[in-house]
Amino acid sequence: MNRAPARVAALVVALLGFLPIAAWIPGGYANSEYRLFAEEWLTGGALAVGSGVVLAILSRRARGLWWDGAGARLGAWFDRSPVAGSAAVAAAALVVYCAIAVLVFNQRPVLIDEITQVMQARIYAQGRLWLPSSAHPEFTSSLQMVDDGAKVYSQFPPGGPLMLAVGELLGASWLVGPLFGAASVVLFAAILRRAEPGAATRTGALLLFALAPFTAFMAGSHMNHVTSLAWILGAVWCLTRAVDDSGTASRRRWGWALASGFSFGIAATIRQADALAFALPAGLWYLARVRHDRRRWGDAAAAALGVAVPVFAMMWTNLQTTGAPLLSGYEVLWGPEHNLGFHRAPWGLVHTPARGIELLNLYFNELQRYLFEAPLPSLVPAIIALALARKLSGLDRYLLVSAALLCGLYFAYWHDGFFLGPRFLYALLPVMTLWTARFPGAVRDRMGDSLPYRTGVYSCVVAIAVAAAYSIPLRATQYAHVFSVERWDADRAADSAGVRHALVLVRESWESQMVVRMWALGITHSQGEVLYRAIDACRLDQAIAALERDGAVRGERAFRALTPLLADSAKLETARLAPGANVRYQPGAPYTRECIARIEETRRGVLPLSPLLLSRGTNVYARDLHERDSVLVRLHPGRELWLLAPRSPEVQAETRFFRIPLDSVPWAKDSSTGLAKPAP
Repeated sequence: MNRAPARVAALVVALLGFLPIAAWIPGGYANSEYRLFAEEWLTGGALAVGSGVVLAILSRRARGLWWDGAGARLGAWFDRSPVAGSAAVAAAALVVYCAIAVLVFNQRPVLIDEITQVMQARIYAQGRLWLPSSAHPEFTSSLQMVDDGAKVYSQFPPGGPLMLAVGELLGASWLVGPLFGAASVVLFAAILRRAEPGAATRTGALLLFALAPFTAFMAGSHMNHVTSLAWILGAVWCLTRAVDDSGTASRRRWGWALASGFSFGIAATIRQADALAFALPAGLWYLARVRHDRRRWGDAAAAALGVAVPVFAMMWTNLQTTGAPLLSGYEVLWGPEHNLGFHRAPWGLVHTPARGIELLNLYFNELQRYLFEAPLPSLVPAIIALALARKLSGLDRYLLVSAALLCGLYFAYWHDGFFLGPRFLYALLPVMTLWTARFPGAVRDRMGDSLPYRTGVYSCVVAIAVAAAYSIPLRATQYAHVFSVERWDADRAADSAGVRHALVLVRESWESQMVVRMWALGITHSQGEVLYRAIDACRLDQAIAALERDGAVRGERAFRALTPLLADSAKLETARLAPGANVRYQPGAPYTRECIARIEETRRGVLPLSPLLLSRGTNVYARDLHERDSVLVRLHPGRELWLLAPRSPEVQAETRFFRIPLDSVPWAKDSSTGLAKPAP
């Protein structure tokens, strides 16, 4: 019975990791890359296993190929000074993470989630919780920033931006991810000394966790998954000390329980679902101890107190920003539809249990590739080790229950969380790498020093070698290419181009312009998402312009005025005008000269504004909204006017500053404001 949780885990991971379940459920998500994944598994697996078989056979004759007991000797050497060894691995990992942050991401946030949290971090670094709203938010609004007309703040819980704020105060927010990633390595090493009796397995698990590509690329980013996992690992380590029965004094256990709860609480201020997945089983573990020893009530109470302190601080922050202690920025921005559960999602789709299964299937399919970037499917060793497990410790059971709960929580979440891999499963990496490291020992315990055992070891060695020499460098190059726009140094480019103390208009896509114009009309983010995804772009543009000219219809009335246009949503098609720029259109619908101009403009290439809002230079970057730009010209008198746009629609097209001379072009009239501007 003790082995049942491990075998159930092996079965579930195998089913979700290998089968195309998403493709079998009609009308939902589909893994368009599954066939490519399957081909990679077959060819990569054949390469690794085939090489492993050959090397295993040769090792019987050429004894120099097989170093019997090498893992045990490495583990014993590491165990001579475990603290120094852990520190050395963490230092090496820190160097790798920093190299990724600098060389791959250019020390910049590249995903909108990162960008938004850095924005909030800068607000915190000023000693504030929020900024006052702008009179014209449409020019600088950003997708995940709440603007309620009085205050501007991010949708994210305060913990993640607070961690980044420390880096902002030091002028290096990009260092926060690598430092917390290295801290996670140290904490995982401490947990392993209590979770795993085998020195070789402990060493292998630590190295796999520290240097796994998924770990490393995420640690080189600004994502809050990294800081959240570090606090969770700190909480788990303190938990192992608090539940230790080896004669630890009650006062010391109370202190460890308090520290454990506090760390879980900090994690909850960063990523609530991840923290809950590990904190709830920990709470049950504390209560289980109380059943056997009533004196353990102090430990449970201390842990609860520890959790309460940061959680109450988060509630106080919510009170100052959203106006209610239990109201998150997510809900203010997207409504209650953003929360966990099977219901209508913010932009219209209905999240069902079937869709939840589809998403988990996608995540585990992706984990097969992104965890180790190896030719061998990444989850195979862990699945085999789980299936062959003989006995589970209390900590093993705790980690498996927490992993299952984490998957259950994201099963009930409607959003597809992919960035650098299936990021919602990032907190599973310590569990997966531990069971991966147990693979050689589990096979040897069952089969001895046999040909299958040696084949398995050699296959893993070949897979690691191929990943290090080929797959990981290729992935790093891919990330640098894909995020070339976001990692671009606008301040340096502007200085080189002689653009200083200027007003720089940024050309975003046509649909992005319409979305922010709807926000300016008081239409909520979720309502705007529903409208722009389901209405012909030209018809929506004309309807928004009519509301802007009227000036009196706002908020819910504006939304109701636009909803009749949803009647033709079934007839829409989507055209890709440029990288990052699509347009929904109804075939055969008439397009005005202005709409055709917006299409041609987008086809020439667009840029996202949000990364430029983090500029530290003297220029003001704002969204180009054509006739409405006259407002900006009046708000920033004396500044030269420039347009920032790519020279072509290609992904890595050169981005250029184009000067717009104010005194050499005719002025056009903005009917919505009565202000004038230079014609484009």
